[in-house]
Amino acid sequence: MIDKKRLVIRRISLVLFFMYLGFLTYLLFFSDGYGRSIHDEYRYNFIPFQEIKRFYYSRDVVGTYAMLTNIAGNVLAFVPFGTLIRWVRGKGKKTTLLFAVVSTFVFSLIIESVQFITKVGVFDVDDLMLNTLGGLLGFCIYRLIAAADRGIASAKEKENGEVFPG
Repeated sequence: MIDKKRLVIRRISLVLFFMYLGFLTYLLFFSDGYGRSIHDEYRYNFIPFQEIKRFYYSRDVVGTYAMLTNIAGNVLAFVPFGTLIRWVRGKGKKTTLLFAVVSTFVFSLIIESVQFITKVGVFDVDDLMLNTLGGLLGFCIYRLIAAADRGIASAKEKENGEVFPG
């Protein structure tokens, strides 16, 4: 029963993951609403916290919505990645916090690099940090859900008398 449940969860997670990747690809490379047009020059920021500070200090000019979209949006956009990475990785492979964080960072680095090469968007080290934070939060959410699920399953086993003293 548990293996069947895991298989269903894995399949649903894979579908959700690929839907998420499609949505993220659209958002990061094709959405006009987020300034995703091709520029004549390469745009980049290699100074940590520069864009975060710029958006925060100029929020009266750019607007609170733009500031929150940039900062919170970069975090929230990668929460699903961190949440689903365990199920995408596959059966029998332990997914650690380090693996989730490094995977999120590398995935974000690939996205930022493609944005730089194609001159769509900006290669921004702040985005790397915020995206990685989002993946970390997503993995923590996954761990909380998994712990709650184990607790519920354990309580049901005790209730049904399925647990035998050692």
